[in-house]
Amino acid sequence: MTYTTAEGRRQLLDALARAIEEIGVALAALGEAYELLDEQTADRLERELFRPVQSAYGRAQRTYTGFASRHDLPSHAFEPATQGAPSTGVKGFIDGALDASDRADGELAALARPPSTVTDRI
Repeated sequence: MTYTTAEGRRQLLDALARAIEEIGVALAALGEAYELLDEQTADRLERELFRPVQSAYGRAQRTYTGFASRHDLPSHAFEPATQGAPSTGVKGFIDGALDASDRADGELAALARPPSTVTDRI
């Protein structure tokens, strides 16, 4: 199946948007886990998990916005993800963050696979 450059760009942007939404879910889950931890453990979680995910979230949003702007594509603002129930517990929140991170990684990895036929360079 062939597609145009515009279609390829739109698909790329859509996949990036899905990844950003998943990173946002991971970020929200880590924020909830942070609230349930003692100060020392919370500081470690922030340093080792929350900050890197927060940084990735910001970079991905800037990439999305810049790409959409450069190619005159419509863009949208990303809303913070909703938090889960406190009964999930720290382990549940961290497991949720890992699952969301895996889904985001899958979206981004799919971008690295070349399409079968491209009529123009993206």
